[in-house]
Amino acid sequence: MRKPIRKAVFPVAGLGTRFLPATKANPKEMLPVVDKPLIQYAAEEAVKAGAEVLIFITGRNKRAIADHFDRAYELETELEKRDKRAMLELVQGIVPPHVSCVYIRQAEALGLGHAVLCAEPVVGDEPFFVVLADDLIVGDGPSALEQMRDAYLRDGCSVIGVEEIDPADSNKYGVVKPTGKLQQGVVRIEDIVEKPAPENAPSNLGVVGRYVLTPRIFELLGKTERGAGGEIQLTDAIAALLEYEAAWACCLDGTRYDCGSKLGYLEATVELALAHPELSEAFREFLLHRTETLQARQVEPRLVEGGRA
Repeated sequence: MRKPIRKAVFPVAGLGTRFLPATKANPKEMLPVVDKPLIQYAAEEAVKAGAEVLIFITGRNKRAIADHFDRAYELETELEKRDKRAMLELVQGIVPPHVSCVYIRQAEALGLGHAVLCAEPVVGDEPFFVVLADDLIVGDGPSALEQMRDAYLRDGCSVIGVEEIDPADSNKYGVVKPTGKLQQGVVRIEDIVEKPAPENAPSNLGVVGRYVLTPRIFELLGKTERGAGGEIQLTDAIAALLEYEAAWACCLDGTRYDCGSKLGYLEATVELALAHPELSEAFREFLLHRTETLQARQVEPRLVEGGRA
């Protein structure tokens, strides 16, 4: 029997420079999409897929993340006093009772691979999820991690989340070289390359921020030298892992929003607001009215002094 995946690692030590000055004192993972911060969406996805231990690899100025997942006794007392039961349940339900949170400080910003390596003392000899909160993935069916968990349980191998990308953007992704065509959404990986030039990309399958990894990855990360950007790249360790065991690429069903970019973050906010049970109708009306206003401005004749333009 396969070991169940009970632990999820969240590398959250990044500086979030693309969102400055908003992230000067506030972690980028705490940026809200409608009414929940990015990191909560990621944690909820992991818990839904079976994670019972959430491991946050943190850095300086990341205390807000721990505070968010901690109990807020003063707030809870005030909500109870005001008989705001719905809000109280909302706050208390951020972390289910059976789930525990662990925080590990990444002393140096040495890359994603190093952040994952920091989790080894807690993960131990178990398979685990790695979740990048920047990538918000939503859909109508099973979540990204549920899809990857099921692939792991079938084959017992590491599973890398991928999506089809524009080949011109390959230098922004890790790109996998598959052994053949996708079968039921998965394909065995022959090789994986970090941010190749478009002409050197082995496929159009780009890695997104979801992984299921076997514990052997820790040994390989410990031997991995600094790669692109002078950092320890998780992609390089996965490439080395392929020499010892198989790994699969899972082409994820759902829509991914790159919330590490301003445009992707705004797109996610609009789409999730349109799906929000309390906001969708009013927000849709606002967007329609705004669109009509912009269209009217484009067709109205431009008036100048003394007559029409």
